[in-house]
Amino acid sequence: MTDKALVFGATGFTGREVVRELVQKRVSTIAHIRPDSPRLAEWRDSFQKMGAQTDFTPWNETAMAKTLASVQPDFIFCLLGTTRTRVKQAAGQGKDPKTQDYMAVDYGLTALLVSALKSAGINSRFVYLSAAGAGKPGTTPYGKARYLAEQTVMNSGTPFVVCRPSFIIGPGRDDKRTSEFMGAKMIDILLSIAALLGLKKFRERYRSTTNIVLAHSLVRIALDPNCANKIFESENLR
Repeated sequence: MTDKALVFGATGFTGREVVRELVQKRVSTIAHIRPDSPRLAEWRDSFQKMGAQTDFTPWNETAMAKTLASVQPDFIFCLLGTTRTRVKQAAGQGKDPKTQDYMAVDYGLTALLVSALKSAGINSRFVYLSAAGAGKPGTTPYGKARYLAEQTVMNSGTPFVVCRPSFIIGPGRDDKRTSEFMGAKMIDILLSIAALLGLKKFRERYRSTTNIVLAHSLVRIALDPNCANKIFESENLR
């Protein structure tokens, strides 16, 4: 029987590469696209060309539980995340910016998926893309949301994998994030200097990785039966 994966956050920088990698591994793959996406048709066509199916279930727990029960995925990839830019865009469009902030998206939608999975009564492996440093309660809105999301996943009772990469870089990002890219490059240089001073483990924990390398690692870990209920830090995601 062919394994089946349902990917949430499929249109993201890492998500689209996860979909591509799963298809290449001959995993039956369904890419979720939010139904109100202004690029819905574009993404649908793109994923279909890759060889993936698409799903447009709204972010509603009841609807999502129904989809999960129907699809019966072996793996759920939760690759969700928002940005400060999206929060500002929401405010500029007259929307409530809190609907796009870290607590609403990074934590809120992850918690919704976990609850929907329980309601569906299935035992899919839940692959959660977190971030370096999320193992402790954060002091920033981003850090707090990621920590709470991790705790929700790990205490859910479902088989999980938590992955904590550092900066994710590479070509093809929709929002350029020039300052973040330059910051990652500068940190990589400083980490290389630190490694020369004996801090090689520290460098490996926090240096950047590309979305393609990360996607390959996420799929490899997800498909490995020995990786259930484990946390993978950045140095194990390359």
